[in-house]
Amino acid sequence: MYKLAVIDDEADTRSTLCSCFPWEQAGFHIETQLDNGEKALKYLLHHPIHAILCDIKMPRMSGIELAKEIHQRKLPVQVVLLSGLRDFELARQAIGYGVRHYLVKPAKYNDLHTVLSELKQELDEASHITTGEPLTTDSNDGATVPDHPVIQRILAYAETDFATATLEDAALMVHMNPSYVSSLFRKVTGGNFSEHVHATRMKKAAELLREGRWKAAEVSEMVGYANAKNFIRAFKQYYGKTPGQYKHEH
Repeated sequence: MYKLAVIDDEADTRSTLCSCFPWEQAGFHIETQLDNGEKALKYLLHHPIHAILCDIKMPRMSGIELAKEIHQRKLPVQVVLLSGLRDFELARQAIGYGVRHYLVKPAKYNDLHTVLSELKQELDEASHITTGEPLTTDSNDGATVPDHPVIQRILAYAETDFATATLEDAALMVHMNPSYVSSLFRKVTGGNFSEHVHATRMKKAAELLREGRWKAAEVSEMVGYANAKNFIRAFKQYYGKTPGQYKHEH
């Protein structure tokens, strides 16, 4: 059972979220409820929490500011942000801080269920890393990756910073030569780093398109493409259909 904190300055929203969803069936236990980001950060620094469900707009410290602190401090906490607005700029900032899940308030049951299922899968995979068990990568061939500390750090980096991830930055992070990192990555995972980042970007783009709230040009920028035409071309090559067609079908 994964520990979850619900953070929202509106007491009614917190109460509704905590009482009207089968959290334990989804694999989560609500460990605490807090009413602002500042309190949440203090709590996270002293208590083991796997994930937070957090409102974006709060007094004293917003959800975005909290996500930034979690990202910069490298706290092992997954973040799901809740917003009452369809705000592209906020979503882009959130992705820059490693946030992979973003819901519009009031959160619909099916949307919340989908996000929690994805979140649980990510936490399950992270637990495999911690316990030293094999981890299945997101690479196209679905190969199983033996536990390797350097490669696990690089995979985690690519997962959170996919919009800007580069082999050079990955190598700098692990204090190794880029050529050596490239060779090691291929040896351990069976694929190359750029292909892995590309697959991660495409899967995140598909996830955003399924939400139905973003235009293709917005998704393009959110997953790291400055040129929307290049994104559309890459997406079609990966999925066999344009972002517009994919969004319509899903």
